[in-house]
Amino acid sequence: MILSGREVASAVKKELSSRTAEFLEKYGRRPLLAVILAGNNPASLTYVSGKQKACDETGIDHRDFFFDADVSRQTLVQTIKELNEDKSVDGILVQLPLPNHEDEELIINTIAPEKDVDGFTPSNVGKLLLGQIGHEDLVACTPKGILRMLDYYKICTDSKNICILGRSNIVGKPMAALLMQRDRNATVTVCHSLTDNIVPHVKIADIVISAVGKPGIVTADMIKEGAVIIDVGMNRIPDSSKKSGYRLTGDVDYQSCLEKASAITPVPGGVGPMTIAMLMENTVIAAFRNR
Repeated sequence: MILSGREVASAVKKELSSRTAEFLEKYGRRPLLAVILAGNNPASLTYVSGKQKACDETGIDHRDFFFDADVSRQTLVQTIKELNEDKSVDGILVQLPLPNHEDEELIINTIAPEKDVDGFTPSNVGKLLLGQIGHEDLVACTPKGILRMLDYYKICTDSKNICILGRSNIVGKPMAALLMQRDRNATVTVCHSLTDNIVPHVKIADIVISAVGKPGIVTADMIKEGAVIIDVGMNRIPDSSKKSGYRLTGDVDYQSCLEKASAITPVPGGVGPMTIAMLMENTVIAAFRNR
């Protein structure tokens, strides 16, 4: 079974269109997402463009702030503080990564928790870790999207062994925390760059979630028959046959794993669309909550 993030995201965005129309009718304006981008990282520009398109598709307004790579920390912090106070702004997104000289932790922590649609502030992460979250709380978009996709395709996590590759604050850590909650009941293993040998951990996993950014790190001989494979990786590989000069691939050797896995996400078209759909959902959640 191919787990199509595009299909699930389309269903989510259709539902969100109804909610944004309801918001407009009640409050006389659309939900608004403020997007901050520093520098001209090609991948970041692509992501922001995708988010802008999703806003237009779901009836969410967006206000964009583009800065040069040498923008000062003070300017970014001041911009966020002003957006925190602006009652017409429902969600704030700072596109990561920031230029090398910026302190990402300081910048993210400046965002008001109630407008933190990425779910990265200490307040929102703490609620997640403690299990104090409900359907109307702001949860990290990629893990949230993965769970929504599993639910859509009726893939149960109860009592399953789940191996997560990667311990980032964006995917690995919140993903592990969500899967350990009482409504998910998974047994979770997290592997990272200093894990001596990931193969034994992957081999026993019913579900493998890879988010390390290394092409082909998961191969068919590493997974067990019938495993579910969630590929979060998005890697650019040089390819002269493509107009862009590159092709996109995930962390998983897709073709070899396709015949052995019971379900697998493609790249592109798998987790990526779900991340953006969950960002839209979080923005709508924040809009209603903040009113």
